[in-house]
Amino acid sequence: MSSKNSKIRVGISCGDPNGIGLEALADAFRDERTLASIVPVVFAPRALAERAFENIAWGEVSDASEARHGQINVLDFDASEFTHQPGEANQQAGAVAMESLQRAVGHLAKTAVDVLVTAPINKDTIRQAGFSFPGHTEYLASEAGVDEVLMLLCCDGLRIGMVTGHVALKDVSAQLTPDRIMAKLRLMNDSLIRDFGIPTPRIAVLGLNPHAGDNGMMGDEEKRILAPALGKAKAEGVEAMGPYAADGFFGSGAFKHFDGVLAMYHDQGLAPFKALSFGRGVNFTAGLPVVRTSPDHGTGFDIAGQGKAQGASIREAIRLACDVRKHRLEHREFAGNPLEIAPLKPEYRGRGRS
Repeated sequence: MSSKNSKIRVGISCGDPNGIGLEALADAFRDERTLASIVPVVFAPRALAERAFENIAWGEVSDASEARHGQINVLDFDASEFTHQPGEANQQAGAVAMESLQRAVGHLAKTAVDVLVTAPINKDTIRQAGFSFPGHTEYLASEAGVDEVLMLLCCDGLRIGMVTGHVALKDVSAQLTPDRIMAKLRLMNDSLIRDFGIPTPRIAVLGLNPHAGDNGMMGDEEKRILAPALGKAKAEGVEAMGPYAADGFFGSGAFKHFDGVLAMYHDQGLAPFKALSFGRGVNFTAGLPVVRTSPDHGTGFDIAGQGKAQGASIREAIRLACDVRKHRLEHREFAGNPLEIAPLKPEYRGRGRS
């Protein structure tokens, strides 16, 4: 485990190997500054690394402890059943993505790497390979044994979280309760303090319905569910305001006056976020005892293998992971407590299959 002043060891899962994950990563590392303050450890089959990291300094290591500064360190694993077919969605690619993720999490659990950056997966192909979670967020929450996490999309000063994540739109209203909204507000408030170094965060809460319900004319969730949650937040000292109508809130630029924004459902938060910051945004999972980030784009099957993948988002994901790590160390020191070791599931302790 790295100390505050040493190079941060960044574990990176390869994502779907038929997508743009490794291509984008290679583009990020062509900027030598990306390697300046980190030791990257990429979990990927050697053949894929050879193809992706051509003309970039890289080397194969058998364990993360052997990783060296100044190069991309690759931990190889067997993928003999996989044939590289850029842009193709298939179960074999999903199996490689799952194996890479599990190995990265194993090394994170035993603190062989300090933070985790996950390249994009295809949810359908990884599920075909036996992955039983809707996405990275739910998987990591399960491995960490935590009940509540918050998917937080970040770019510059814009940070958007969602109360509900990967659920159908028709089910959103039924999943909203004052307690659930309050739980997400606590997570966001705590994360903004601990992970982003903001002492007194200001959080905007979006309404569920058009015009935030228009005083009950377009739905009563704002009065029945959101108002009690905002009342609880005020009582707990969380500076949360709203509910705001989502269209005007983003259209007017009001989001610039807040440290965080809590949306009620996936596309309410992600649609404006990606419109404002696509290609530079980062997905951060707040509420985990470990640090995990991911680029805001998907597998990019439509451009895979064409040399078009850009590394800006994954570069920002690496940078944010390191910044959060440093903020957590400083916060722990200020609080007089040691940094928490990643308490993932016991079976991952010492696993690190290399």
